[in-house]
Amino acid sequence: MSMFELVLLAPVDEVETVSDALDALDALSVSVEDADAHTPAEQALFGEPGMPPPKAGWERSRVVALFATEALARDAGKLLAAQDFFAGCRVVAIQTVPEQDWVRLTQSQFTPVEITPEFWIVPTWHEPPAQATKIIRLDPGLAFGTGTHPTTRMCLRWLAGGTPFASGAIDAAVASAGVGPRPLGRVLDYGCGSGILAIGAARFGAVDIDAVDIDDAAVQATHANADANQVQLRAGLPDTASGTYQTVLANILATPLRVLAPLLCAHVAPGGSLVLAGILERQADELKAAYAPFCALAVHDCEDGWILMTARL
Repeated sequence: MSMFELVLLAPVDEVETVSDALDALDALSVSVEDADAHTPAEQALFGEPGMPPPKAGWERSRVVALFATEALARDAGKLLAAQDFFAGCRVVAIQTVPEQDWVRLTQSQFTPVEITPEFWIVPTWHEPPAQATKIIRLDPGLAFGTGTHPTTRMCLRWLAGGTPFASGAIDAAVASAGVGPRPLGRVLDYGCGSGILAIGAARFGAVDIDAVDIDDAAVQATHANADANQVQLRAGLPDTASGTYQTVLANILATPLRVLAPLLCAHVAPGGSLVLAGILERQADELKAAYAPFCALAVHDCEDGWILMTARL
């Protein structure tokens, strides 16, 4: 069945209002593009990694709303045109969206992800690369963690003992320590999302693994992904974590990591490793200060503005 696009032009000040109105009019999706893309007037619009962009749209934004029927698209255009805020906007077109195999199109956007030359994240619809000796089978889902984000890749690279990406400056103590396989022992994945880090730990020898998250959907996703990868672990809400662990992983964000400093460090056994991600390069010093009463955090890896921080307790 075909769907229909309502295409609008809107000045930057009205993009958010128009987008909200389209949502209220039952648009299936709303996207915003630079109306001057691929011309000399094209504008870059970027924020810092993990942060919202500096403004909602471009000076001339192309707003595209997808509707199930042509009638819904036309009615939405008429209703918007009658609103005061639409004065600087205009309807450009209502057009049919060509039928596509949406499943195949979505799947084509997710290809195997290299963590190290031998360790790959592979969607279920792909064959593993020939050089992959260890793989995690993982499909995109509701829970965070498919292996495509730098924070996830850095954590997995650490588990594999791989060479840091090091697109930024890592701490000298880490650089001089070298890399290589490390005994993981008992493992806690705190804020497990899809369970990808817990599953990665299992691939590299961990046999006693707890994966916890505040989101029930994440716990369910972790169970499903562990079963798909034939991995034994315990997944549950944060109170599932108990005692101490040789390895504690937390790929969250800087603010909750600061708050969780006493709790996470209390879960690390003497001589054990703490591995933290979800941190921007500019947040390194504040994380070091937050953890200073418990351990000495160091920057272990850097990629695309994100850092991985580790400590040995």
